Amino acid sequence: MVTDTVTTNTVSLQVEIPEDLHNCLRRFLEDRPLWDQDRTFSAALSLFLIQNGERDRCTSRIYLDTLFDPTVTI
Repeated sequence: MVTDTVTTNTVSLQVEIPEDLHNCLRRFLEDRPLWDQDRTFSAALSLFLIQNGERDRCTSRIYLDTLFDPTVTI
């Protein structure tokens, strides 16, 4: 049996966002126990890059893995 194992290196970011956006994020996460801040930001950033012309398959893979595989740790 062959398994496809993908190792993703991570980078820690410190960002400032508007308080209203943070409050929306907090409410979103309270209702979705399988999601956390890291998963949400990974999905949002990868989607932004895809929508703005990024053609790297890795970006698409990260986006899809983040959306559909709750066990993925980004």
